[in-house]
Amino acid sequence: QVQLVESGGGLVQAGDSLRLSCVASGRTFSDYAMGWFRQAPGKEREFVAAITWNGGSRNYAGSVKGRFAIFRDNVQSMVYLHMNNLKPEDTAVYSCAAVYRDDYELISAGRADYWGQGTQVTVSS
Repeated sequence: QVQLVESGGGLVQAGDSLRLSCVASGRTFSDYAMGWFRQAPGKEREFVAAITWNGGSRNYAGSVKGRFAIFRDNVQSMVYLHMNNLKPEDTAVYSCAAVYRDDYELISAGRADYWGQGTQVTVSS
């Protein structure tokens, strides 16, 4: 089992920046590719960003490309989502997810083996 706990959400204004953090425990962190997803009220969960087990490759949803950046620290078992130039449409519950590293390509399709409970991000206009 991998336990994932997110933090860093909050209420910000449009144009602001925010950094989300996710700490993993329970298994060897570098065995997993990591991703971030979000779910807005009344909408389905959508893929935001993913990173390979060693940070060598990243993938982003078109709606956040150029504004968001995903990083990881395998020593601290952390994955981060840096969000810049936030927009009201970025308002959602953001969750991190883990998938075995060989399945990295499946994250963007919504596949994950473990999920965190999420942290709320609200962007006011």
